[in-house]
Amino acid sequence: MTDIYEILRGEKDTNGNYQNQPVVVQGITGKYGSVHTKLMMEYGTNIAAGVTPGKGGQKFEDSVPIYNTVKEAIDVCGAQIAIIFVPAKFFLSAAKEALDAGIKLLVAIPEHVPIRDTMEVIELVKQKGAIMVGPNTPGVIIPGLIKVGIMPASPFSTGKIAVLSKSGTLLYEISNNLTSAGFGQNITIGIGGDPINGTRMIDAFNMVKDEPELEGMVIVGEIGGEAEEVLAQHIIDIGFKKPIVGYIAGRRAPKEKRMGHAGAIVMGTYGSAESKISMFAKANIPVAKRPGEVAILLAGKMNSQ
Repeated sequence: MTDIYEILRGEKDTNGNYQNQPVVVQGITGKYGSVHTKLMMEYGTNIAAGVTPGKGGQKFEDSVPIYNTVKEAIDVCGAQIAIIFVPAKFFLSAAKEALDAGIKLLVAIPEHVPIRDTMEVIELVKQKGAIMVGPNTPGVIIPGLIKVGIMPASPFSTGKIAVLSKSGTLLYEISNNLTSAGFGQNITIGIGGDPINGTRMIDAFNMVKDEPELEGMVIVGEIGGEAEEVLAQHIIDIGFKKPIVGYIAGRRAPKEKRMGHAGAIVMGTYGSAESKISMFAKANIPVAKRPGEVAILLAGKMNSQ
């Protein structure tokens, strides 16, 4: 499996510090892309190049070189990470271009990407041995080192807890609560709210579970689908013992109603909060009734280890 940590932070240098890996921004000159590129740069992310066809040779903020193609950018900066801000109708071609150029971690921000386009990119990701987070994701952050996404910086702090979340806003809220309680984050991954994701919940779990510095995990799921049930069974099967706490959004939602995300629809008991909470209980994962309880439950799990 491609190592998301290695891609995001590289190896430790002689002083024991991780390196700030270069990132390419596709759609860097667009309104949305330019705003969030500035915020990523302010955080300290190494934005090494931007890509906007027809604008090669220009510079973003007088410092970041812009290229016409991803290959041109990678040939110069050697990046393995790309973040996509292009409109949904251009996502397929942008993702293909990045993967064909050798990108190993693709963070796909656009929403409303056609499912067939997402599925085509997922197949290419598998062929290339790469990782795609998204579409419709807030992104990925290793607090204190690198932010590749649209999440605000303030909720996150350096620590040893992984947070995996389908919801962007809940990712921010729960991470903020964890930070306030003294539980900094080792990594947070926004799965994305679409029915088909490049990185499923179980994939994200497998990416982080063997991280030596990891001490615990928070899984933020939501009604609809079976991602949480599949993950819970996997945790049981492999005997994962580090503390995990869950939260399921939409537990009070009316049955058979789609709530917010396209992936959040419940039919009968399939995809219901009750189904997910029951499976989490079998995996010894307590589920908070509200976001503010997550840090309290995690503290209890950590102290009982």
